[in-house]
Amino acid sequence: MPEKSRDEMMPSVAHFIGLRLSSSTSASASASAPSSPSFAMASQIQSSDYSSSSPVITTTAEADSPGQPFVIGVSGGTASGKTTVCDMIIQQLHDHRVVCVNQDSFYRGLTVEEAQHVQDYNFDHPDAFDTEQLLECMGKLKSGLSVNVPIYDFKKHQRSSEEFRKVNAADVIILEGILVFHDAQVRDLMDMKIFVDTDADLRLARRIRRDTVERGRDLNSVLEQYGRFVKPAFDDFVLPSKKYADVIIPHGGDNHVAIDLIVQHIRTKLGQHDLCKIYPNVFVIQSTFQIRGMHTLIRDRDITTPDFVFYSDRVIRLVVEHGLGHLPFTEKQVVTPTGSVYMGVDFCKKLCGVSIVRSGESMENALRACCKGIKIGKILIHRVGDDGKQLIYEKLPKDISERHVLLLDPVLGTGNSANHAIDLLIQKGVPENRIIFLNLISAPEGIHCVCKRFPAVKIVTSEIDAALNEEFRVIPGLGEFGDRYFGTDN
Repeated sequence: MPEKSRDEMMPSVAHFIGLRLSSSTSASASASAPSSPSFAMASQIQSSDYSSSSPVITTTAEADSPGQPFVIGVSGGTASGKTTVCDMIIQQLHDHRVVCVNQDSFYRGLTVEEAQHVQDYNFDHPDAFDTEQLLECMGKLKSGLSVNVPIYDFKKHQRSSEEFRKVNAADVIILEGILVFHDAQVRDLMDMKIFVDTDADLRLARRIRRDTVERGRDLNSVLEQYGRFVKPAFDDFVLPSKKYADVIIPHGGDNHVAIDLIVQHIRTKLGQHDLCKIYPNVFVIQSTFQIRGMHTLIRDRDITTPDFVFYSDRVIRLVVEHGLGHLPFTEKQVVTPTGSVYMGVDFCKKLCGVSIVRSGESMENALRACCKGIKIGKILIHRVGDDGKQLIYEKLPKDISERHVLLLDPVLGTGNSANHAIDLLIQKGVPENRIIFLNLISAPEGIHCVCKRFPAVKIVTSEIDAALNEEFRVIPGLGEFGDRYFGTDN
């Protein structure tokens, strides 16, 4: 179907005009970012207002409601490469459920009179689309429901009355079309808006090839339609909607740097728990189907002890490695076997682990596997209900005050035991900002408890669960971890 074009000088960089932060997050201070021949970022996170005089692009907001899909709008002139950009995003988000909805599916069917004078019908005008049905379909998808998307026949200029494309609920919804930014109600559905900016001559050449080969039109009719409708509509409707974009990508699918950064941003938003937005010291490792699969196994009450230990160890290893990434590093230059010089990094040497007995001991093997010869201390705290404040035993390295400490406990429940352990480490002279608390799962109550008291302590976990129940157990949780891991649950 038609789209539009404009003869204008194209910038060679992609522009990010800014990130619109949620109301719970304060605006960040500026940070300079270098530009490159293929991609440039604004030097400051700013509001989503577009400045026509600014050569930068925008990146919009994340979904406000937890659990809702992330909606991306992709717009641009005819044959600008929108579909290619969508396909590349889908390919890179292979570990998430992604669906694409095309605005072209919502063209209104032509009346008999309009069909008789189809050469005079402007398919690039906003009135050519059934926006109400588009809003209805997108609303259902955002609510987690499946929808039947119409199938439009571009040769007959009618929708199929018997066939539909079934689109299921997904983590990411991509809405693509030339005029998806034109209607304010449609724009408001989007968490990120991408405008694909491609040279006018290239778009015209692509359109001629597409309409003659795929849609059975002759060259003269394509050129006539382009001159009468496509280009004027681009100038009147499509180009003005560019100001609403959060991200502008020059050169479409050829701009791999821009697409990689967009995908990275989407992954961050999909994997970011609301608590991570409140507490910048909380880190959840990136979720994948593999990690979710291992969580499914270890949370199953019927799993055997050997399997529980095996899959718990695998997830714990990932948490430990992520935690080590938060330690300070220094640059180090080495010579490779080929005689080449490689500039790398050197690990922090002053490091130790401290496990909260006894569940925390399950994490020691993973730490030893990552850090050869590491010293590991012990803290035993008596827990009664939600009160974990009675210290029973501690044995720590004598020079612990000079070290970075990885505090180990697979489950962060109420946070009382963790706070008592952190208190003890600080009493021993360990600076608060040198403590990294590693756990397998966390309850929101525990995160609040620890972060409010020790805002400089980093928390690294693989999943944040829903809540604590009346018995102060994490829900959905995985039961008494120590008993299940060491085989004493029977």
